[in-house]
Amino acid sequence: MLECSPRVPYKLAITSHPGEKIDPKDYMFSGLKDETVGRLPGKVAGQQFVIQDCENCSIYIFDHSATITIDDCTNCRIFLGPVKGSVFFRDCKDCKCVVACQQFRTRDCRKMDVFLCCATQPIIESSSGMKFGCFQYYYPELALQLKDAGLSIFNNTWSNIHDFTPISGENNWSLLPVDALVQDYVPLPTAEELKAVRISTDANRSIIPITQGRRQKHSEESCLAVFFAGDYTTANARKLIDEMAGKGFWLVQTKEVSMKVDDAQRVFQQRASEFIPLLEKGPVVALEFSGDGSVATCQDIVVTVFSGAKVFVSEDKASASREVDSFYNFADMQMEM
Repeated sequence: MLECSPRVPYKLAITSHPGEKIDPKDYMFSGLKDETVGRLPGKVAGQQFVIQDCENCSIYIFDHSATITIDDCTNCRIFLGPVKGSVFFRDCKDCKCVVACQQFRTRDCRKMDVFLCCATQPIIESSSGMKFGCFQYYYPELALQLKDAGLSIFNNTWSNIHDFTPISGENNWSLLPVDALVQDYVPLPTAEELKAVRISTDANRSIIPITQGRRQKHSEESCLAVFFAGDYTTANARKLIDEMAGKGFWLVQTKEVSMKVDDAQRVFQQRASEFIPLLEKGPVVALEFSGDGSVATCQDIVVTVFSGAKVFVSEDKASASREVDSFYNFADMQMEM
């Protein structure tokens, strides 16, 4: 369990190579007001970064980094490319952000809107007026940056918020509207240098699939589809997501995780022997869809589009409900270990 701790000044630790001169100022934005600033792809390259004491600024980090802390910022719009470790907001207010990271935490923050991709459960502490949506963003370098940061596009617990300091009778966080558009919160950069990044905020082009998360489901029928490791796993999973979305179904959640034999037996039951040999190749990618008729439609798409690939798809509405619960229960437990 995380413990509350007094705030300590953050020290920036920059890793340099022999003969390489590193200026800490290249990895920090401090004391800015009414400015648009950023870092282009390749300019942070996995280092730590600090943002502090900024007011009414637009800040864009179009690269992957080790960790990022954001302290004492007010009325800022912030985009953070993939972060291998933690993103920690402290004493910030009225900020709108787009963030992809392994761990997300806020302390003593208020009124923040965050489009989030987070591999672990996001945590807020002594914070209020927090609103969350699913990360949605594209630029050509983003996919490789996610890989460099060790983040899977399918592991995103953006809506599963843990409030470390809940107040009885109050809710310190909520979810952004399902139709919220990221560019209405964090507009595209206007600075000439940053315009070179070929950004799209079209939800259909987002590198990270947009999921419903913990919003109320539109239907009592769900369907589980599982792709096994191979050269085209990611592409196939994305293709199925596009096909199902095109037919009006909702993507509830996704997960990329390794399965053991007993996990497969619990989830796939009588069909387990068919899929157990495939587990040795690497992690599986699982997708949960929702909508009346989702099972039959998903089966049809898999047969016609992925005829050469081994894909597990729920057989009926009753078994799908059990399979979804069984898979995500084991997957969530493994992610917490």
